[in-house]
Amino acid sequence: MAALGPTSAASNYLDRGWYVEPTVFGNVSNDLTIAREEIFGPVLSVIPARDEADAMRIANETNYGLNASVFTHDSERAYAAARAIRAGTVGHNASRVDLSIGFGGFKQSGVGREGGGVDGLSAFLERKTVLLEAYPTHLG
Repeated sequence: MAALGPTSAASNYLDRGWYVEPTVFGNVSNDLTIAREEIFGPVLSVIPARDEADAMRIANETNYGLNASVFTHDSERAYAAARAIRAGTVGHNASRVDLSIGFGGFKQSGVGREGGGVDGLSAFLERKTVLLEAYPTHLG
């Protein structure tokens, strides 16, 4: 497990505070708690997959869907994987963030969006549908 405290290797260049070192858990099975929980921290669980279809199944088997990343040099495969993964944001070869667009998750990670763009503003709007028999003349 990672060291916690101001003397950890990840924080030795910082003069104060408490930090958790990045931690990688290898050869994890998808039924373990470490693979099933939504962990907010520098933690990575590596779950072996037989092929791409199995990788998509594993990725979507979680109850959460906030953020995911696909690592490949093939943009077509990355796009296909991103479409198949049920997550609010899917990055290609990195954990990507764009503050000009809405951010949010799927499943138990939430269904709303926050941040910039139309998606972020929609939480503050009350939408109304008006069905008229004819187009109003004052709208021209």
